[in-house]
Amino acid sequence: MSIFKLPDLGEGLPDAEIVEWHVKVGDKVTEDQPMVSMETAKAVVDVPVPVTGTVKKLYGEPGDVIDTGAPLIEFDTGDGAIEEPAVDDEKDSPTKLREEAEQVLMDLDKEESQQTSTEQPAAASKQGTVVGQMETSDTVQDSMTDFGGKKAAPAVRALAKKLKVDLSLVEATGTGSVIRPSDVKKAAQSGQAKASESPKSTVKQQVTTEAPTVATKPSQPKVQADDNWQQVKGSRRTMARVMQNAHVTVVPTTIMDDADIHAWQAGQDITVRLIRSLVVAAQAEPALNAWFDGDKLARRIISHVDIGIAVDTEDGLFVPTMRNCESLSPQKVREEMNVIKEQVKSRSIPPESMKDYTLMLSNFGVYAGRYATPIITPPCVAIVAAGKLRHEVVPVMGGMEAHRTIPLSLTFDHRAATGGEAARFLAAMIKDLQKSQ
Repeated sequence: MSIFKLPDLGEGLPDAEIVEWHVKVGDKVTEDQPMVSMETAKAVVDVPVPVTGTVKKLYGEPGDVIDTGAPLIEFDTGDGAIEEPAVDDEKDSPTKLREEAEQVLMDLDKEESQQTSTEQPAAASKQGTVVGQMETSDTVQDSMTDFGGKKAAPAVRALAKKLKVDLSLVEATGTGSVIRPSDVKKAAQSGQAKASESPKSTVKQQVTTEAPTVATKPSQPKVQADDNWQQVKGSRRTMARVMQNAHVTVVPTTIMDDADIHAWQAGQDITVRLIRSLVVAAQAEPALNAWFDGDKLARRIISHVDIGIAVDTEDGLFVPTMRNCESLSPQKVREEMNVIKEQVKSRSIPPESMKDYTLMLSNFGVYAGRYATPIITPPCVAIVAAGKLRHEVVPVMGGMEAHRTIPLSLTFDHRAATGGEAARFLAAMIKDLQKSQ
């Protein structure tokens, strides 16, 4: 007998939640075939079978939280184990399937962005979101169920959804009837596996001068009031840990001000402008584009700008990272935002994409609110939150005018930065945002 214990899945977290088993007691399995989907650090990770043998016991059901290092599954690895063809690690491992599907999704998003910019130059400003409620679904929960006797990894199902392909009609070429990204793409091109249309959620979009958002409201709330205590799981469990640690660790101070965007020309993309202003501010006052180690009382000023973009969903808070923002063109920022939006919707965000940001950006004002005290996630030392855009009466030569403004709140770790540094950072942001373009 061989007992396989839940390994550290690379997130440094003490546990993970079982999303779905892909094997059952009595199954004869081979090394590296899909075994179980585990949710940790806001990402679903496919754990492969570690040994060839027969499944004797499962130490948990979907929804159960398993501690790192605790028993997860038991195998009989005796001589009677059935011999099966080995999985081709270069083609059919869960990691390879996920990477290939994500690359296809990114290529498709880039193609769509290029087509949009050619056909409707102003449309790009309406496509994404800085933060706010993103479209969510329950697809991850059943993403590895059978489709006519075939299975697909979470990222492969996301690809099929985007290409409107019915996975039950796709020919699976992977070992063990696993559907590969190339199978989905081939089916989409042939048109023989087209999925039936289903009613789509209403998407509320704002014009370019409003707080950008893609908000999908389900007909019924996902969370129902039943007066019972329930264990917090999945993304919300991770969010709770992160927020608790931040509250205990950081010494937060918040300053607030408004940016007057009355001079903006038509077609300005608020997402792009906010990210550009953060880059400008980091260059003007590098002290806030930094990490801080409270144990060692050490500070690291970082030369590049990686922005963690807070995304609110019904499953909790996600913070994907946009890397090297100082080198991105406006069009590239929009493309990156489209990728982030798709990854959040499909729950296919790579774990490495949700850490190591140097600054944080939030937008609680998608629906309401002017100012706030947003939470900093260590080792980051600053977060900027944009409130709800509104008209303010301002004095001008000869009278008064109503100007559109963006309320801004900057929370910084006072162990790592002074009030003067924070004020100069915010002033640089405002100065850049108030430019006409």
